[in-house]
Amino acid sequence: MKFGVISLLTVGLLGLTAPAFAHHSGAMFDGKKTVSVVGTVKSFEWTNPHSWLEVLVQDKDGKTVQWSIEMNGPEALFRQGFRPNSPKVGDRVTVVMHPLQDGRHGGSVISVLLPDGKLIGFKST
Repeated sequence: MKFGVISLLTVGLLGLTAPAFAHHSGAMFDGKKTVSVVGTVKSFEWTNPHSWLEVLVQDKDGKTVQWSIEMNGPEALFRQGFRPNSPKVGDRVTVVMHPLQDGRHGGSVISVLLPDGKLIGFKST
């Protein structure tokens, strides 16, 4: 009887956590590709569950295009060297990311090279 109750509770708890696992899918990003962009930080949102980096980049035609780069939450970013004010609005940065599968201007951050030469984020691609 105890085994049955424990099994039922376990299945119930796993069912409650399933949406959290689905939310953290990286299926929208192409993990086999990396893209590097150089631009100016428009905004850096240090928020849960995901932080966001918005970078203004000039495309090959000279037009300014906004790239939206998804990042981890603050706790994970802190461990990777990010700080709430780093990068700062106006900083010229190089961002390496896994691009969106659909070709829109965005991705999942791998690393950010700051103006002072400091590399933060995951060091390898």
